[in-house]
Amino acid sequence: MSTLYNITNVLQRGTLRLFSDWKVTGVENVPPVGPLVIVSNHLSNFDPSLLSCSLPRRMNYLAKDGIFKAVTPLGRWYLRRYGAFPIDRGGADVAAFRWSLRQLQHDAALVVFPEGTRSQSAGMNPAKAGVVSLILRSGAPVLPVGITGTEHLGAFLRVVNPTGKIRVNIGQPFSLPSIEGRPPRELLESMTTDIMHRVCDLIPEEYHGYYSRERHTTGRPPSPQASP
Repeated sequence: MSTLYNITNVLQRGTLRLFSDWKVTGVENVPPVGPLVIVSNHLSNFDPSLLSCSLPRRMNYLAKDGIFKAVTPLGRWYLRRYGAFPIDRGGADVAAFRWSLRQLQHDAALVVFPEGTRSQSAGMNPAKAGVVSLILRSGAPVLPVGITGTEHLGAFLRVVNPTGKIRVNIGQPFSLPSIEGRPPRELLESMTTDIMHRVCDLIPEEYHGYYSRERHTTGRPPSPQASP
């Protein structure tokens, strides 16, 4: 675990304790070792740092490439040292997929925000199916996490002054069933929806957004098998 990562998190935990009402539940659900895909709703640029401070694992992230383009070379160096890798949200990013797969093959914990971008309304947006392809390819277990209270922390500078009632709720890890060959699009979409419903289970109804409407019209699909 890098010194920079540790120092950053120590300082960030200090600001969380000083300025906000920060609470984490379900820490005992985090597997201590082995590959892990952490899926969460996404409310703020602050969320990656919040998860790093809240979960007892070294985190790696996929971050939109626009963030890397917006900062200086020193900023890009810092982001990579902190565990971030740029992803082009405009299409299939082979480099980001391969990087993610390598992290999981080396037993790392990888954070993915399936919505692909921050929610502008606090309610969840439709998720992209690419995360399921990564999970199936790697065979890694999935850890759902629900975040609330960071939707007002949009600006990057708010990392030094995170205020309000911030909650991180960690669910039970589970595994997707093994699939032979290339899964059909309908199956990928069904698995994606199930993953997002598991995140919904960890946050209040007002944060469900798109998936709240889906529940009212289609119901919840069968859940994948639980991890041992």
